[in-house]
Amino acid sequence: MQDKSALEEFDVVIVGRGPVGATLANLLGLCGVRTLVLEREARTYHLPRAVHFDDECMRVFQTIGLADAILPHVILSPGMLFLDADGRMLLDWSRPRTLTPMGWHLSYRFHQPDLEDVLTRGLARWPHVSLRNRCDVFALDQDEDGVRVRYEDLTNGRLCGVRAGYVVGCDGARSLVRRFIGSGMDDLGFHERWLVIDVLLKRDRDDLGDYSLQHCDPRRPATYVRGTGARRRWEITVLPDEDSNDVAQPAKVWELLSRWITPEDAELERAAVYTFHSVIAQQWRNGRLLLAGDSAHQTPPFLGQGMCAGIRDAANLAWKLDAVIRGAADSGVLDTYQSERLPHVREFIELAIRLGGVINTKATEAGLAAGEARENAPVKLEVKKPLLGPGLVSRDLPLAGHLAPQFTLSDGSPSDDRTGYSHVLLVETAAAPSSRQALSQGIRILTSDDASSLGPWLREHGIVAALVRPDRYVRGTACNEAELDRLIAAIAPPTHVPSAA
Repeated sequence: MQDKSALEEFDVVIVGRGPVGATLANLLGLCGVRTLVLEREARTYHLPRAVHFDDECMRVFQTIGLADAILPHVILSPGMLFLDADGRMLLDWSRPRTLTPMGWHLSYRFHQPDLEDVLTRGLARWPHVSLRNRCDVFALDQDEDGVRVRYEDLTNGRLCGVRAGYVVGCDGARSLVRRFIGSGMDDLGFHERWLVIDVLLKRDRDDLGDYSLQHCDPRRPATYVRGTGARRRWEITVLPDEDSNDVAQPAKVWELLSRWITPEDAELERAAVYTFHSVIAQQWRNGRLLLAGDSAHQTPPFLGQGMCAGIRDAANLAWKLDAVIRGAADSGVLDTYQSERLPHVREFIELAIRLGGVINTKATEAGLAAGEARENAPVKLEVKKPLLGPGLVSRDLPLAGHLAPQFTLSDGSPSDDRTGYSHVLLVETAAAPSSRQALSQGIRILTSDDASSLGPWLREHGIVAALVRPDRYVRGTACNEAELDRLIAAIAPPTHVPSAA
């Protein structure tokens, strides 16, 4: 092991190169942060896991310049239907086919290995970002100046070490970084075994449909998910008296699938029993150690928000780390990462648990509270995205903590491609003194001359300006010039990070 003075130094070390770790590394690469990603495995795990992400995630992928590379690997999801044991519809959670205010569609299906490969290849664009596979981190020694990261190079058994300003654990549910932080877990009460089955169709089965289906059969709840290409997934509840190994055997798997599909229709790609949890780490930061993704929170899959939550973590954290590392913000700003993200993710987890209750009960009334009932018709479910928790948002101002829309510029391009991963002032005109002050602080400016729909959006909300953070959340708004002056004067945001588009 090298002595401390000889260790390589990085601003940030990321433990884990899954979708969250790779997204965070790309965001830090965009910011110019010296980053090392340490991944235990040699290559991308080849089997499906997460299968859904939303418009906010795609907007993050746009930010890191990889949306166009990801699009060929996704399909649009029309939504999800909840059916009772007789096939009658209980809940209709259809998704619009039009673009959302984020500039993307609301729901995408994907094959996780394809996404990970795109995100990993994207790291090669950043000369200050390094990826080391087959590196197993075993110790984190934190002091006031940084963290000594010790790991084993599994290709040769050599023990290695580097120094980091900060370490982010994107290392999953059994997170080593979380153990070094010393965080306990808050249990939200959902723990169920489900058999996850992935198949590859041998022939067309258009009758299976494109909607996800939640079969709310109390005898054996099940979920069907249309994947990309020939991939289809079923998730089936494991009963209390069943053995996890026995239920995952091929003969039993095909028996459970027989009402929908047979071996003549499809090839079994994977069948494994997972326990779906609902837990949140109590402490996401300890000094220079932080958590993101499944290391910080785990949710039942019924909303399709597990990976999405981790991508939001990355978008929230990267610009704050960059500001601290460059000396543009005090390290205390990193405490706003948990205070903002935890209430947001908790609300999604609690809704997923409620939807799980719909799937698992005969008493439809218990689940229908999630939507708005209509006489003689299924409940129409709509899910509103939660607000950020308290932190770097002026919560007493209109729209603060909400996502800002993405505008179409006069040349037809999306506004995020121009503004980059930066603070942006949305204002009718750039002529005001406050706009010049914003420019001097590195804040980008977008006006109604740039995007014709910006002015009507401001007027709709009764404001003259909105200050938007790099993660696209509204930091604060102003109803007049005096309020705008105070809003700009109160912050010293990071300087502009150019778009990766």
